Amino acid sequence: MNQVKTVLLLGLLTGLLMVAGQAVGGKQGMLVGLVFAAVMNIGAYWFSDRIVLAMYRAKPADESTYPELVRLVRDLTVNAGLPMPKVYVIPTMTPNAFATGRDPQHAAVAATEGIMRLLTREELAAVMAHELAHVKHRDTLISAIAATIAGAIGYLAHIAQWGMIFAGGNRDRENGGANAIAMLLTIIVMPIAAMLVQMAISRSREFLADEGGARISGNPRALASALAKLERGVEAAPMDAEPATAHMFIVNPLRGGGLLSLFSTHPPTAQRIARLEEMARRGVGLAGTYR
Repeated sequence: MNQVKTVLLLGLLTGLLMVAGQAVGGKQGMLVGLVFAAVMNIGAYWFSDRIVLAMYRAKPADESTYPELVRLVRDLTVNAGLPMPKVYVIPTMTPNAFATGRDPQHAAVAATEGIMRLLTREELAAVMAHELAHVKHRDTLISAIAATIAGAIGYLAHIAQWGMIFAGGNRDRENGGANAIAMLLTIIVMPIAAMLVQMAISRSREFLADEGGARISGNPRALASALAKLERGVEAAPMDAEPATAHMFIVNPLRGGGLLSLFSTHPPTAQRIARLEEMARRGVGLAGTYR
């Protein structure tokens, strides 16, 4: 059911992009929007992992530099039935982690220096299992595509904004009102709608990764404990992260109150912890506890 929901939401994002393209350039703009979506999707499929790892200055980890982390991930991949991903360390003391890559054969997981200092071995294993669950569910690709299309809609909104500024006085009376309304919708409504759809995708996949990670590590309570620590850690030391990549991290690296909390890419941490505690009470995922 969640897979169907994701496909429908991605289709809705693509539709929004096409409508935005039509508002900016008529039928030709709609076609440009469709081609733009296809090109951006292909680019996201092949290059998103390299871009995001370079963005956060992630360093490759091996058994000579970070032996505990690499061995931990290797053991978890056996539990998950996955090929060994590339392992990276991000040079920041903000505790967090993410996964990236177009498929399980080309995946990478990254942990910050801060998360390795903050968490116990069992908690870190549960976090990395969460990231491997993202890899197993191919959430990394889904999130990259969603973020790319949403970004493309934002780009078209900027084009529409400049179009109104430079061509506003040259519209004929017959079509000027309708065009102005369409352009305003593209500038204001479309980016917000795209962001809401992107968040809906991210939230649904995050819950699934929590459940999958608890099953891979065999320790739902360790993941619940890790999430609580990470939430406090990020509040104490927010990360200098790009909003377009915030959805990739296990906890939102950006902090914001008021209306900003309505646009979070992650479900409330308390709700995630409650679900994991319920899994532990029911004994779900406890058979193969990671040691």
